[in-house]
Order: sequence, then structure tokens, then C-alpha cells
Amino acid sequence: GCQVVIPAEAAVIARRIPIPLFGAGLVEAIPDATILALEDPTDDNGDGISGRAARIVDIATGQILLGRFGWKAQHATLLAFRADACPNEMGITNDLFPAELASGVHPDRMRLCDPIPDPEDVRDPRTNRRGIDNFESFMKFLAPLARQAPDAAARSGERVFVAIGCTSCHVPALTTGRHTNRLFDNQTVALFSDLLLHDVGTGDGIVQSAALATEIRTPALWGLGVRRALLHDGSATANEGGILRHSPQGA
Repeated sequence: GCQVVIPAEAAVIARRIPIPLFGAGLVEAIPDATILALEDPTDDNGDGISGRAARIVDIATGQILLGRFGWKAQHATLLAFRADACPNEMGITNDLFPAELASGVHPDRMRLCDPIPDPEDVRDPRTNRRGIDNFESFMKFLAPLARQAPDAAARSGERVFVAIGCTSCHVPALTTGRHTNRLFDNQTVALFSDLLLHDVGTGDGIVQSAALATEIRTPALWGLGVRRALLHDGSATANEGGILRHSPQGA
């Protein structure tokens, strides 16, 4: 009786694979202005690409920030990104997301299934930190994978990548700005993403935060050499399959 079920009225059911967490602190340190300089929502330059920034209300601060984390760029900060994942993926409520996600479980039954009062992620009296604070730090300081030295085939592929316009969305590198932690000051982030929302024909049908049903945030390509499940739902198991799914932008 404690098993969560998909509501009968659900009109869209989609699957998503986890997003790699390495280098997330550097992504958070990229200034909003850098992302905004890349957006072109009405394709004013006529290149067929119309990416737009996800302007969202950050649940932790109440401020309007640019989303950059999650498949729909639904979160602007690592703290919010982690806090949202806790109830969604682990069933742990917290200050930012205090409600249990228990579709199909009656509240009376829920009190028997989970007697621990919400929010469950409480502050450690010794450190005054929550679990979401600790995991935020873990993600922030998890270094990106080192890029392998390119061989002749890689250099040739990179030239093709640039020539056919892939870098319009998968921008090879962005730069961080001034940061309260000097480790993140003026760092080059070889992300291969513009962190914008695009319609490339791979949308999951879900309207989420600022993203339309057809839109997905440009996924970063760093670490691609050690990844196998591609696209938001893992439906492409090889680079070619992921590339061929691109339309209309990036076709």
C-alpha cells in the first residue's frame, strides 16, 4: 500500500537519465550575462538556431535567475538542483521541497508508510548543515574529466563539428566570472553547451519551469567518450543515433 503509482490522469509519461555531475561548480560559476549573450530566441542572425535562456524563480532565494541545471534548465543553482532531486529520487523531503511525492498513496496510509515528520533533511546541530548543503558542496568541487589529447581523427572530427554548425549550440567553451571562491575565478569551461533551451526534435512532451514541451537544454558534451546512454531518455546508445535525432534545429 506504500507503492507510488502513476496517476490515471497523467497525459504524458517520459523517462530521463541522470545528468553527469562532474564540473557542476564551474557551470554554476558561469555568469548569467555570458549565457544571455548567446541567446537568439527569434533567430535574428538567420542561422536556423533559436536558443533562449530559461528565466526562472530560484526556489532558494526567490530571485529571477537563469536556469542551467536539469534537462529543462529548471534550476539555476546546485542547491536547488540537489534539493529537488532528494524527494524525487530518494524520497527525502527538505526545506526547499517539503512535500512528499506519493501519488496514489492516501494521506492516512502515507502517515503509516512514512512516520518521520517533514522535512526529513534536518540540520546537523554540530555543523548547522543539511544533507542538501553537503551534497551541494560535493557537486561544486567535483572536477570535470580531463580531456584526452586529441589524435588526428579527433582533430578531423572537430573540424567537421565546427564546419556543419554544431558549435552554434554546443559552444566549445565558456568562461567563469569573478567568484566568491577564487578556485572558480576566470576559468575556461570546455562544456560544449550554450546552456540554452532549444527545440531539436528530442523534447519529452513535458512543460517544466520555463521550458516548453518541445524544448531541452543543450546537453554538455564533455566526458562524451565515457558515456553510452545519450539524449535525455538514454534512447541513443551511440553518437550517430543521437545526431540523427536532431531536427528541426541542428538538422
